[in-house]
Amino acid sequence: MDTHHSGAVRSRRRIGLIVAGLVVLAAAGAGYWYWPYAADTARAARPARAAVPVSVALARRQDLPIYLSGIGTVQASFTVKITAQVDGKLQEVLFTEGQRVQKGDVLAKLDPRLFQAALDQAKAKRAQDVALLVAAEKDLVRQKTLAQRDYTTQQNLDLAQSKADQLKASIAADEAAIETAQTQLDYATVTAPSDGRIGIRLVDPGNLVHTADASAIATLMLTQPAAILFTLPSRVLGDVREAMARGPIDVLAFDQNNRRQLATGKLLLVDNAVDQTTSTIRLKAMFPNQDERLWPGDFVNARLLLETQPNVLVVPSAAIQRGPGGLFAWTVAPNNTAEPRPIEVGASTGDLTIVTTGLNEGDRVVTDGQYKLARNAPVSITQSQSVDVGNAK
Repeated sequence: MDTHHSGAVRSRRRIGLIVAGLVVLAAAGAGYWYWPYAADTARAARPARAAVPVSVALARRQDLPIYLSGIGTVQASFTVKITAQVDGKLQEVLFTEGQRVQKGDVLAKLDPRLFQAALDQAKAKRAQDVALLVAAEKDLVRQKTLAQRDYTTQQNLDLAQSKADQLKASIAADEAAIETAQTQLDYATVTAPSDGRIGIRLVDPGNLVHTADASAIATLMLTQPAAILFTLPSRVLGDVREAMARGPIDVLAFDQNNRRQLATGKLLLVDNAVDQTTSTIRLKAMFPNQDERLWPGDFVNARLLLETQPNVLVVPSAAIQRGPGGLFAWTVAPNNTAEPRPIEVGASTGDLTIVTTGLNEGDRVVTDGQYKLARNAPVSITQSQSVDVGNAK
């Protein structure tokens, strides 16, 4: 009985081991068939690399004007301080502050009575001397007649001649005195020496004015045309002189914010010496200024058109980057991935830069968002910019 019982136990253990082995084999087979699917599922669930948002512009060929920019000051082409040319009491002011006047217009009057009296006195003195000269000349004629008949001495004849000559000289002096008195009287009326605009009145009627006064009655400025004095680095002197030799040079005037164009004029001259203290040259440009947008004393930005380079490849200056290996630009490949390109550049004007090597026409260059880029990084374009000559202002 014990033997039969032991055999039954061994038989059950053997069956249990067989069942356990089958379970392990089944689990291994299931794992073998499920593993590739699980790997693919995990790979698909892994997040893809995020695209970097960037702004791009197309590299294009166009004619690009090359400007030299400097800060300048507007000046009137004609500035005169209206002052008294004689001493006297300011009787009338006949202009309105800010008024536009013409050459010869009466601006002010001084009390003329003293000057009129001096003129009348000079004229009376001349009339007196003319009457005396008439008598002296008659006496001279008589003396000559008597001298021919030997009825008078040569001394009397000489005295008569001398008296007539003295009176003629006195009359010449009287005429000079009359001219001086007339000029003094004319100076009592202050007139505009040129066309222009009157500024603020600095002296009121009733005050005494003198030729030695430091302050003027007002200031007259001719703003049409107007001038701009501006400076450029002395290193461009040769380029400017070469451009002047080719013909007249356009100069554009912009406001202080360098956004709004105020006027267009021509370069008049380059100063005859370089300022060694600042290593700059001064230039003067003239503007018609018909609309008077240029106001004397105002600070402006002057842009001198040095030349226009035809059919050059340009990109926005924001696309130019500097790295350890030199200048480069990020470009966007057809599959929308980032690719750095080493480049060489030429002149820059405003927001545009000439690219001489490294890019081709139509290449998409990144103008914003470069700091997040890496080679072959996917990008998403958020904004496309146009490249044209208008951006070169």
